[in-house]
Amino acid sequence: MTNAGFSVIGLGESLFDIFPDHQVVGGAPLNVAVHANQLANRQGGRGVVVSRIGQDDLGQRLLDELQKRGMATEFMQTDPDRGTGRVYVMVDTAGQPQYDIVHDVAWDWLQFDPDWEDAARRCEAVCFGSLAQRNSQSRHTIYRFLDATSRRTTRLFDVNLRQSYHDRNVLQRSCQFANAVKLNNEELPIVADTLGIDQSDEDPEHRIHDLITRFELDLLVLTRGAEGTVIHTAHDRHEGPRVEYPAAAAADAVGAGDACAAAVLVGLVLRWPLDRVVELANHAGAFVASQPGGTPVLPNVILDMVKRI
Repeated sequence: MTNAGFSVIGLGESLFDIFPDHQVVGGAPLNVAVHANQLANRQGGRGVVVSRIGQDDLGQRLLDELQKRGMATEFMQTDPDRGTGRVYVMVDTAGQPQYDIVHDVAWDWLQFDPDWEDAARRCEAVCFGSLAQRNSQSRHTIYRFLDATSRRTTRLFDVNLRQSYHDRNVLQRSCQFANAVKLNNEELPIVADTLGIDQSDEDPEHRIHDLITRFELDLLVLTRGAEGTVIHTAHDRHEGPRVEYPAAAAADAVGAGDACAAAVLVGLVLRWPLDRVVELANHAGAFVASQPGGTPVLPNVILDMVKRI
């Protein structure tokens, strides 16, 4: 079943990941929207970035990159006083990134306006995280956006813990607004501990069940690196086969989880069985982990999975 003309929104930070030898567009919500756009296009949908950039060279480069990828930019605000976001990235010998996130940039000052309200009411899915909530202005804007969505909208809280930019209030309010949560193996015990979930039983399945029950979630997505993704509901567990792609030179794990989130959202909007959703998520995440940068062009072998009957 398709949902023609549907939109998957990435709400929050948009920025440049600055590596020692190159710069690429980034930010988890932007990455999700870019990958969702690639996947959704096969079914007449699109991915949309809802964010704020500076009126500077980096901001123009970011807009140019989105337009080059055939993406709309009408929900990108420009800030005359603050620069486009920047994150300095160092990748270790295992391909794992470490981040130094510049503070007080354009995406810290998201402004809720009539255009964003209209986008919220019309979208089928939205992904938001904790990082963009580090400033109260953007945090309240994100909550207003989520509050304006319809009951049918999939609201995925992509935890994405970065540095110290999260606390109990942010995690709790975000889970309350969400009907789906995505986190990884490392984030699960931190979130459970912060929210006061009993961790005396070391079985992560119990923590997951407690999160689903406490916040009445439709599902929880757990990413496990090379071991792939598991989608949990209150009563079921869906895990696809492990997927590997040949690693390119200078491959890193940046954006792999975002590709997974995009695949989950597109699959949910298309009302796929969860076994099929997790299969697409595993392929998308594994491919991005095999490439440098967070938003490589997905191959046809993955894109064709979306239009497969």
